[in-house]
Amino acid sequence: MSMAAQTSGAALELVREKVENGGRLDLADGVALFESDDLLALGQLAERARRLRGGGDEAYFVRNLTLNQTNVCRVKCRFCAFARSAREEGAYTFNPAELADDARRAFELEPFSELHLVNGESPQVDFDWYLETVRALRESLPGVHLKCYSASEIHHISTLSSLSYEQVLVELKEAGLGSLTGGGAEVFSPRVRKLIAPGKEPAEAWLEVNRVAHSLEIPSHCTILYGHVETVEERVEHLLRLRELQDETAGFLAFVPLAVHLENTRLDLDGGFGPTGADDLKMIATSRLLLDNVAHIKAYWISIGLPLAQVALQFGADDIQGTVGREQVFHAAGAHTETAQGAERLVRFIRAAGRVPVERDTLYNELQRWESVA
Repeated sequence: MSMAAQTSGAALELVREKVENGGRLDLADGVALFESDDLLALGQLAERARRLRGGGDEAYFVRNLTLNQTNVCRVKCRFCAFARSAREEGAYTFNPAELADDARRAFELEPFSELHLVNGESPQVDFDWYLETVRALRESLPGVHLKCYSASEIHHISTLSSLSYEQVLVELKEAGLGSLTGGGAEVFSPRVRKLIAPGKEPAEAWLEVNRVAHSLEIPSHCTILYGHVETVEERVEHLLRLRELQDETAGFLAFVPLAVHLENTRLDLDGGFGPTGADDLKMIATSRLLLDNVAHIKAYWISIGLPLAQVALQFGADDIQGTVGREQVFHAAGAHTETAQGAERLVRFIRAAGRVPVERDTLYNELQRWESVA
């Protein structure tokens, strides 16, 4: 056995002892997990932690629809192939009535319990446009949970309207907003943000929006966008900052690691390759181990593909997201996965991974369960 393998094994054993004793992992532990070459041992350790913290045989999914009302965006993130300038070819903006009509027609064809709405940060709309959108969606889809806007979008709306985060969120909640999406977090490191998203708000703003949302009983989701220019240490620091906020508010429903896709982006022009399947599984497992206070870790099949998401259910993940119809952001950047999955296919993949498929709503209330076939 090589010296590196011995060192990796010893580090995993120290983490195992902490996990078994209910201890909390630190920065050095997280770095050791990412640097470990024993992928299977890492997966087993993450699964052990998940079980010790109350996880069972269930693996979740949601019937949802993803919509984008505008791709016009003031921020030119170097990893994004979705955003357009207002006069650029392919730019679009739908008014609230158009979007609500489209969503209702989609629901009539294939019912869903969650609408996931994210946009570019358009400087050409105002706060009323957002409020009217949520109101129109609530009227068109009265029984559907409206999971709308990232913390970055809330920051943008606040800037547009000169209103505080709290004022913006209170009005959106009254209009029908149910929860926030998790996008815009990217990597919290100022060094990384300067390189990949120099026009985006600092990490502190993203965290503060979520803090305020949670204080108003608006739950949210949290993410990391990984596989570009970040270091292992910066990944771990990001996860620990999420854990710290969750200690304070307990408002994050789930963590969603997002593997970057670089085709058609300016990062791709720099020769970036993006994460490998091993990187994806390490991120899932390490997230599960570090985020001891976030109940659910998603293996987002749109980003990593359904077969690898299935494997991730043995690496600490307990959710493969959902049917996702019409996803555009990752596909603009070169994702070659389908843009939607039928619930029946998700059930089959979950079962084949040895888990019990459970359809949930956004808040993880159980809607339907498929017991294992004997």
